[in-house]
Amino acid sequence: MNTEHPITPPPELVQQWLDYPWGLLEQASITITTNRLQNVASKAAQWGADQELEAVEEEIIAQGWFANSVHRRAQLRAARRPKPPSLKEQALEALKRQSTRSVPSLVSTNDCDTIRRALEALPND
Repeated sequence: MNTEHPITPPPELVQQWLDYPWGLLEQASITITTNRLQNVASKAAQWGADQELEAVEEEIIAQGWFANSVHRRAQLRAARRPKPPSLKEQALEALKRQSTRSVPSLVSTNDCDTIRRALEALPND
């Protein structure tokens, strides 16, 4: 799952929506960039998914399906809406990619190790 934008329609689907053969009453001409259309589609998908998640959370509580419904609701939200990686996690991943590159780097292996140790010593966000 892409955790940066977990609910984002793929560009191919947005293009299908753009190319859809709309009816005569829907033929009003507008101009929109592909990037703007992708952003609008992503916001709409996120809104719809959030509405559904909230409905499921409310149903869990209303039905009393779990002994601790509030705790289960929080678990469900954490699983379905994970937080994006912290800056520290992103930096560690970047260093990991750096160390496995086949192209020579401006940063030495020793420097990468030093940076990694410093990042690991930082508290988690």
